[in-house]
Amino acid sequence: MKVITKALLGAGALALSAGFASAEGVSACLITKTDTNPFFVKMKEGAEAKAAELGVTLKSYAGKIDGDHESQVAAIEACVADGAKGILITASDTKAIVDSVKAARDAGVLVIALDTPLDPIDAADATFATDNFQAGLLIGQWAKATLGDAAANAKIAMLDLAISQPSVDVLRDQGFLTGFGIDTVDINKWGDETDPRIVGNEVTAGNEEGGLKAMEALLAKDPDINVVYTINEPSAAGAYEALKAAGKEGVLIVSVDGGCPGVQDVKDGVIGATSQQYPLLMASLGVEAIAKFAADGTKPQPTEGKNFFDTGVALVTDKPVEGVESIDTAKGMELCWG
Repeated sequence: MKVITKALLGAGALALSAGFASAEGVSACLITKTDTNPFFVKMKEGAEAKAAELGVTLKSYAGKIDGDHESQVAAIEACVADGAKGILITASDTKAIVDSVKAARDAGVLVIALDTPLDPIDAADATFATDNFQAGLLIGQWAKATLGDAAANAKIAMLDLAISQPSVDVLRDQGFLTGFGIDTVDINKWGDETDPRIVGNEVTAGNEEGGLKAMEALLAKDPDINVVYTINEPSAAGAYEALKAAGKEGVLIVSVDGGCPGVQDVKDGVIGATSQQYPLLMASLGVEAIAKFAADGTKPQPTEGKNFFDTGVALVTDKPVEGVESIDTAKGMELCWG
């Protein structure tokens, strides 16, 4: 809980420093990857609530599916044309979006990345996010400790997000492998590892159907997989269905997100452990930052020692292991979203 507490204290400090009573007349935009994923639904709720509180006019946009880069480019252009003072964005393609973000910033718009850092991270004015590498590290450490000596001979399926390898995808994947004790070769990309314990990488688009298909493909490659890393909990649910259909319900699955359905899956034994993040906090802080910027031109500062504002992460499991700090599903349910 130390990480959560630190993030919340930081959030409070940011709010107190804002120095404004309202932001009437200020407009802002929220651009998410989709409007169906519970993570982004909660993010939108947080942004809308804070905007209503401060008097900010908020417009929301989303891609049709995770990976819909073109819709996000069009949304940025619309926001700039509408005179938005700030844009909050979870980018589908963290590299390709940079030119559009630069154009917005050149037009005087504050651009804040939420959850998913741009590539490079300083392409945005600021980033409010989970430490996604830490999120992956926690589930990797937990999986290794849970397996004990058997970790040396594990057969691992890696269920990633997208071929374009957005930063959130790379950070979680590489964090997991680092926590498990596997050489990542080039930590800035996934899939180049040579450790024989990795059966392979498949992409899921971050949804249940993608998780099921990815798991089926990897099981066809090696039916003896006993550890499954997943980019998020919807893909973990799909992987579980594929494993169940193959008669392999005892396989260890780990994930990241901390949505209420995902925490319930941990409680039910579908997922062994997940790293919980806090999208409502990211979005509400983002709206506050835009209001502050509109008031006096101040831009948000990163967490000390990091190049982004860390909104916290906690490992959720009912099977704690020594040396890896965690909370149980009862506490996870109190803090979950979706």
